[in-house]
Amino acid sequence: MSPIDLRSDTVTRPSEGMRTAMYEAEVGDDVYGEDPTVNRLQERVADRLGKEAALFVPSGTMANQICLHVLTTPGEEVILERGSHVFNYETGAAGLLSGVQLHPLSGTRGRLKPSQVEAAVRPEADVMPRTRVLSIENTANKAGGVVYSLDRVQALAAVAREHDLAVHLDGARLWNAAAALDVTEERLAAPADITWVALSKGLGAPVGSVVAGSAPLIDEARRTRKQFGGGMRQAGLLAAAGLYALDHHRPDLARDHEKARRLANGIAECPPFSIDPAMVDTNIVMFGVPDDTADEVVPHLRDQGVLVKAFGPSTIRATTHRDVSMEGIEQAVDVLHAYADRAPAPTS
Repeated sequence: MSPIDLRSDTVTRPSEGMRTAMYEAEVGDDVYGEDPTVNRLQERVADRLGKEAALFVPSGTMANQICLHVLTTPGEEVILERGSHVFNYETGAAGLLSGVQLHPLSGTRGRLKPSQVEAAVRPEADVMPRTRVLSIENTANKAGGVVYSLDRVQALAAVAREHDLAVHLDGARLWNAAAALDVTEERLAAPADITWVALSKGLGAPVGSVVAGSAPLIDEARRTRKQFGGGMRQAGLLAAAGLYALDHHRPDLARDHEKARRLANGIAECPPFSIDPAMVDTNIVMFGVPDDTADEVVPHLRDQGVLVKAFGPSTIRATTHRDVSMEGIEQAVDVLHAYADRAPAPTS
């Protein structure tokens, strides 16, 4: 039996319909702007996010780094939450590629407050970096797929405008945020100067993300993509997967959230694991294990056919997605129950 893979929603594989769409894709040279399928994808995502233009790029990390690069000059500073992907999981690329400093703030469940941002903006002084960008991640991955409400995003953007800061929205899982809040992606993206969305997570495409913003910013983003080595040629084969996902996979995200809630409720019945199911907003489930044993629990669950990921010595992440059925979630819950039955009581 195949393992129940809950390590990430990036492990999804193209559906048969998506494979057919990729095979049949009309292609051209995208560096010349001549790939019709890429162009359709870019137009479609720009429209979906309410932006003037969009750009197809190979990865989410490249998308984030392009966004920061076009909004800053070397020596400037970006305010973000301490758990953000840009700060934790992009190998220091902002400093390396763009010469900018990251200013992390500790939010609540991965979310910043407007008052925090207000207090963090640097005064104009020769000895300080200039604060130029506010970066928001919606959903907040490291916090457990936590959603920023529309009101919170708008309030944060208002503070940014007061201080002449640009707003960057890391929308890797913006699709999930929109599904959870039952609002359009356009409304969530509206306060941002530049944003991006992933195609290779919940939507199930094999590769790619799309950056969106004003036409001048996307013109600069295209140049930056080339500088960062992201120019692609007959990329319509990949863009076709994204178009198919928007039509056929986007409506399924609410089911992934249902699976996550079922998993969380099952874990709540399994001491010594600890979780508050009410804290599960989308498709990411974070749960605690006692005595810093995450690195022991993960291989045990793997041996029983359930793949999860350690997110710290006492925290495990499980991510639901389209390739794991509700039946698979029930099987995972059974494995977790079996572990709980045999696990020793935590030490005091």
